[in-house]
This record gives sequence, structure tokens and C-alpha cells, in this order.
Amino acid sequence: MTVRTALTAGLVAALFTLPAPLPALADDMSAHSGHAMNGADASTKGFEAANMTMHKAMAIPYTGNADVDFVRSMIPHHQGAIDMAKVELAHGKDPAIRKIAEDVIAAQEAEIAVMKAWLAKHGQ
Repeated sequence: MTVRTALTAGLVAALFTLPAPLPALADDMSAHSGHAMNGADASTKGFEAANMTMHKAMAIPYTGNADVDFVRSMIPHHQGAIDMAKVELAHGKDPAIRKIAEDVIAAQEAEIAVMKAWLAKHGQ
């Protein structure tokens, strides 16, 4: 057996003896975010809810038409930005960041209106 073969066999064996990593990884990510997932403050809960809603809504059935698929995906993406900006306005303190949140809401609402009009015009 060559050294390379022995190392490869050892690495493969080591991989099969490791415990399932996903729960530990989730706990580790939660710890690094500064918030325990079950003890999150109101803003964290708001951001998590906005993120989960956005990602669920972005899981569209694709049509094969890049224009339609882009617009249908971007509407919930933009809505997610609006929802996150509203969390900032409800809980944030920094005036400059609150202004950015207000600007995000205005810009994203306008773009959503344009995209919805485009879909309606194109029979989607």
C-alpha cells in the first residue's frame, strides 16, 4: 500500500466515524450570531421571519422564460427587503440607517409595482 492510498483510506475512515455535524453546526452558528435562536430579541425574530418568508416565496416554479422567472423571483426578494427595512424602523436607533431603511422601502415598493405591471402586461 502506498502512502497516498493509506492516507486516503484513513481520511475516508475518519469521515465515517465523525458524529452528524448539522445540529452542532446550527448551534455554533447561533452562538456566533450573538443570539440563541430560542432567546432572540424582537428585531432578530423580525429579521428571521422576514428572511424565511422571502426565501419560501422565492421558491417559484420556473417557466424556462428568464424574464418571467427573474421578475417572479425578484418580487418576493424586494418584499423581503421591505420587510427587513420595517424591522429596522421598528427597532433601529441610528438615524442614518433608519433613513436607508426608508429609502429601501420607497425604492423597492416602486420596483415591485413596475414588475407587477410588467407581469400583467405580458399575461403572467
